[in-house]
Amino acid sequence: MRLRRRALLAAPLGGALVAACGEDDSVPASTSRESRVAYGDDPSQFGELTLPTATPRGVVVVIHGGFWKAAYDLDLGRPLAASLAEQGWAAWNLEYRRVGNGGGRPQTFDDVSAGIDKLADLGLDLTTVVTLGHSAGGHLAVWAAGRGRYDGWPSRVPVTAAISQAGVLDLVGATELGLGGGAVEALLGHRAGPADEDVDPLQQVPLGVPVFCVHGVDDGIVPIRQSQDYVDAALAAGGGAELVEVDGDHFVVIDPGSAAWRTQLGILDRLG
Repeated sequence: MRLRRRALLAAPLGGALVAACGEDDSVPASTSRESRVAYGDDPSQFGELTLPTATPRGVVVVIHGGFWKAAYDLDLGRPLAASLAEQGWAAWNLEYRRVGNGGGRPQTFDDVSAGIDKLADLGLDLTTVVTLGHSAGGHLAVWAAGRGRYDGWPSRVPVTAAISQAGVLDLVGATELGLGGGAVEALLGHRAGPADEDVDPLQQVPLGVPVFCVHGVDDGIVPIRQSQDYVDAALAAGGGAELVEVDGDHFVVIDPGSAAWRTQLGILDRLG
């Protein structure tokens, strides 16, 4: 399916002001729709929980991109979190340590895993937990869906589906292409290879949960081949994966006013 592209919008996060980090580790009172909850002691180990006015349909973990670099943060996920709450989802907009502020391997992966597991303490129904990530966040979203199979990341909260928005899903291929100016090498501390199976989605197929790869056909930052190759490999291995091609560039998939975003809301309708 191809959709018309619209310009990227910078929609503000609506509702109440975010509370101070770590003040309240429970679901906020009904008079407040957003709260900031720490899952560790580092300044980057927190998430912002945005709740709908009614009982949530499920939880969507929003994982921002930016080639795993500290220059980018969860501001990128706030418009999506607001839209998800409007559609009845509990949105957990996750921050984590990135390259340049204590992140890299394994810290970035440790944080994403711990951040998802923090949901177990928030009194939410975790029957449906979907990871939704853009670019490098797409890599982390799909990785998180299979993290429980590796000793380093036992998972209290399993992921039931993953949506990759123009995700970097083949770290070896991304290394060869030099995506993000060597961003993969900066994340791992070396060029990606077969020994990196535990953090490379393409090497982990098939997963036991459905993976949806949404990608703009005109993406000049993360080539659509990253999603195509992942889906092809997952299907060949007997996994559940779906490629959703949309018209537009790297950012159309995180524009909450776009047809591409409405398509992703439709995917979520199928999941919860």
